[in-house]
Amino acid sequence: MADITASMVKELRERTQAGMSDCKSALVEAGGDMDKAVEVLLKKGTVKAASRAGRVAAEGEVRTWISPDAKKGVIVEVNCQTDFVSRGDAFKAFVTGVTEVASKAKPGTDLLKEKFPGTDKTIDEARTEFIARSGENTIVRRWDALEATGPGGVIHAYVHMGGKLAVLVDAEAPHAHREHTGFRAFIDNAAMQIAAMNPFVVHKDHVDPAQIDKQKEIFAAQLKEEGKPEAAWPKIIDGKVNKWFTEITLLGQDSVIDNSKTVDKIRQDLGKELGGDVHVHAFVRYGLGDGIERKSEDLAAEVAKTIGA
Repeated sequence: MADITASMVKELRERTQAGMSDCKSALVEAGGDMDKAVEVLLKKGTVKAASRAGRVAAEGEVRTWISPDAKKGVIVEVNCQTDFVSRGDAFKAFVTGVTEVASKAKPGTDLLKEKFPGTDKTIDEARTEFIARSGENTIVRRWDALEATGPGGVIHAYVHMGGKLAVLVDAEAPHAHREHTGFRAFIDNAAMQIAAMNPFVVHKDHVDPAQIDKQKEIFAAQLKEEGKPEAAWPKIIDGKVNKWFTEITLLGQDSVIDNSKTVDKIRQDLGKELGGDVHVHAFVRYGLGDGIERKSEDLAAEVAKTIGA
């Protein structure tokens, strides 16, 4: 029988949050194999993986998948706590499985309840096992899907910085031109534009009227603060709103590829070249950890916390 040391028990306890005696018994049963001991605790229901749920998970990966015919695409964000774990094979395999399930799921599906590929476990159960093995809170945070619009429609993906940021775009070329190199370049550039400039919507018509009213209120308050005559407000506010549209809409923005033109002007020029309208119907942009409050800690403190020092 393998010698079970106090440091082994401590490591297993750190990884699983199980009791000391449970950890020692599991290690004895597993012959000193740490991963097998984790499985023993999981099977017995001893592991308290939920105790790690409070830890901030803001690292991880944003992954995309595009169907072979480019008619459907999905985007998935899976978070963990450290970049070190996110670069590991086990985490990447988990993300691959989640993405595979998403590629076959209907919009709105709770992926956690779906079966993890190649197992009889749900994704949530596979996630819990990964938490126990890695010692890090892991979250399947969000996912979305786009389906191409029209016969000339294409779903395109752009992934930046190895999965720190990703974009899906639904664009449509005039019929029979979906493989045109100019159209393909346009949709790729549009995806990079979205990644770089983070527009809210494709076109100003897509902006919620309530959001426009709120922005007008903000501009009015600014004009009041500046002491502008109230009679001049409507014209000034209209100008400010139109300028705002150029900042928050994809088509209204100056192109990052050719800043002498807006994205909409490039779209129109391409449409004339192809003999029909080119459309951008929708996009989805995920930045890793968007909206998650991250705690600022130095590397030494983070490593010490991870190993339990």
